[in-house]
Amino acid sequence: MPLTSMFSELLQPVEHPGDFCTSGTIEIFTPLLEVEGVGPVAIPCLPIQMEQLIAASTPAPYGRGEQTLLDPQVRRTWQIDAGRVRIQGRHWDKTLESIVARITEGLGVDGAVVAELYKLLVYDEGSFFTTHRDTEKVQGMFATLVIVLPSVYTGGELIVHHQDRQFQFDLRCSDPSEAAFAAFYADCAHEVLPVLSGCRLTLIYNLLLRDRSRVPKPPSHTREAAQLATLLREWRAGWQSMADSPEKLIYPLEHAYTQASLAFSSLKGADAAQAAVLISAAQQADCDIHLALLSIDESGSAEYTGSYGRRRGWSDDEAFEAGEVYERSTTLSDWRRPDDSPFPLGPLPFSEEELSPPDVLEDLEPDEEMFHESTGNEGASFERTYRRAALVLWPREERMAVISQGGLLVTLPYLEELVNQWTASGEDLHSPMRSQAQDLAKQMLADWSQKSWNPHNREASHAARMLSSLIKIRDTERIDVVLTAVFAAGMYGMADNDAILDALVLLPTLRAIALIESIVTGNASTNPIACSNLLVRVVQRMPSDTQMADFVEAATALLNALPGDPKRAAIEDVVRHFHPVVEPGLIVDLMTALGKIDTTLADQAIELILARPKIYGLDTILLPAILVLNDQTGMKNLSAVRRLRATCLNHLQERTAEPLEPPSDWARDHTLSCQCSHCADLTLFLADTDRKTWNFKASEHSRRHVEETIRQSHCDLDSTTDKRGRPYTLVCTKNQASYERRVRQRKKDLTDLSKLGSSERP
Repeated sequence: MPLTSMFSELLQPVEHPGDFCTSGTIEIFTPLLEVEGVGPVAIPCLPIQMEQLIAASTPAPYGRGEQTLLDPQVRRTWQIDAGRVRIQGRHWDKTLESIVARITEGLGVDGAVVAELYKLLVYDEGSFFTTHRDTEKVQGMFATLVIVLPSVYTGGELIVHHQDRQFQFDLRCSDPSEAAFAAFYADCAHEVLPVLSGCRLTLIYNLLLRDRSRVPKPPSHTREAAQLATLLREWRAGWQSMADSPEKLIYPLEHAYTQASLAFSSLKGADAAQAAVLISAAQQADCDIHLALLSIDESGSAEYTGSYGRRRGWSDDEAFEAGEVYERSTTLSDWRRPDDSPFPLGPLPFSEEELSPPDVLEDLEPDEEMFHESTGNEGASFERTYRRAALVLWPREERMAVISQGGLLVTLPYLEELVNQWTASGEDLHSPMRSQAQDLAKQMLADWSQKSWNPHNREASHAARMLSSLIKIRDTERIDVVLTAVFAAGMYGMADNDAILDALVLLPTLRAIALIESIVTGNASTNPIACSNLLVRVVQRMPSDTQMADFVEAATALLNALPGDPKRAAIEDVVRHFHPVVEPGLIVDLMTALGKIDTTLADQAIELILARPKIYGLDTILLPAILVLNDQTGMKNLSAVRRLRATCLNHLQERTAEPLEPPSDWARDHTLSCQCSHCADLTLFLADTDRKTWNFKASEHSRRHVEETIRQSHCDLDSTTDKRGRPYTLVCTKNQASYERRVRQRKKDLTDLSKLGSSERP
């Protein structure tokens, strides 16, 4: 029998579909509450009546064995006996019946339950009750029911303990038409936290069975938990060796739960009982257990079965039925730990073989289903989603392998969370939490993929984020693996350099130098900007006694991979998305690095750069670069930089020597990118010395074409559309845009000449 079937069979005999406590809210018609000595009491209670109620109350005692004691250090609240309290209103009896029915199911009790009013308790500011157990006040009493009437207060949470579990209930209701309730077995320890403000008005009922010969006890299910623990241990032992062993065990729950209400403390009936058994069994067998939201998303073709709609295609969704499924995804998400704290884990995939019992979802109805009408290109289609809450288990020692099933989008945030928790804990390097982070990182590296990698990504890569976590836990072994197997292998970009530099500090100097060479050599041809930036930052950080000769091989690899080499042009064209980008920063970092490592290499680099003006434009690349280099200490007199400066000075001086006069007439440059009949008319207009304006009355298509020609040819024209009459008219007016651009350029050139020093010569 498959393990998933054995697992569900062991859970089925759980006899009591309930738990040791339960809670909820219910809509009420506000009852008429009367208290002897006070009269009718407003609900919510008014401050003046709270004072009257306290005046009519007595301090509530507590029991210790056979004794009944008063001690405000143990219990500070006020009580009014049931004999002095009257609750009227034709709806109250039905409300109480509904509450009793719900708690009967929640506590897993068989038989008719009776609720007898015991006390009215008044909790004012500062009231509380420390941990205690209720005495069984009458024969047949097995539990206590607490109903908090609509009240305005803060604090006062109820905490219920049983064995090694506890629940905390906030029984406030902001809506005056609702009341909150909680019930728990009498032998459960419980406490009421201090009320911080306002007044908490509470009805206390004793719960009894009509058949008082037997008193129910909180369910324990010790035998079932032990059997399940044995099965889980066998599963752990064969987790990797058994071919048909599921990697996770997924037990879908019976009741429906929303994403907002997904919590162990919110489970109902049999779900709560089975969850309690599994929590105990998982602890005994060293397995992790979580509550998660199971989702199945399907899409595919739809078939028409109904009448044709009157106006647009099919009439409604009832006219369709789902056909063949083309796409299907299965995920687990919205994780909760047994204490209801969120588990920082993203969506994990699951397989049908992990479900228990195997056929549990066969008759599941979709939570959402949408049909789409057929279009001209595609037939009718459907999309549907199934959702169920589920308990999910896996062997604790295999936690990292299971989490890795979600890929980097899941494992990376989880790794960061683990590292942050370890850092905050202050534990040493032998901490189990640090070991978990190391195990996860090892698993992540084993599954690493180069898919969808973009070397020009402006954000730090997944590998850089992972490296930052490894730096925090000082895991030099895996730091070395990331630098070698990921970055040096080509999955590297400029935004990764910060993490790489921080990581290199933790490694021996010779190893760090070797890794730098590997990274530069492996990436220089596709990302020279990132490599030059890494190299310059490395040599700037190195101690003054570091031998710069150690970096010559990396520098040479970068030099040989500079963009524009005709020998590599064919390769770069084939791998277009990896075509290297050229920016001024490349020249700045390259000259700075090579100037420190080997000035001969710097001279060779500037020789190659100046020989490729199409790649390294004077105005776009070289001039912005020399303006930065000229201000850097120690770079101004470097021979390669002086040659670059001389080239840029010569370029600026030649351009500033050109005459700069505004146009003397209306003739403008008339070299156009198109020579169609309309553009020919435009050419004649541009060449005309006397005409300032041209009106082109034509269809929208022709007007757009002429406007595009004006844009592409950078004509000195402004254009607007005159929408009077049909067709519209394109009105073109000559301007002095070219001259104004030259004026701005002249001003910038003179400023740059001043910065570079126009009188300097190499």
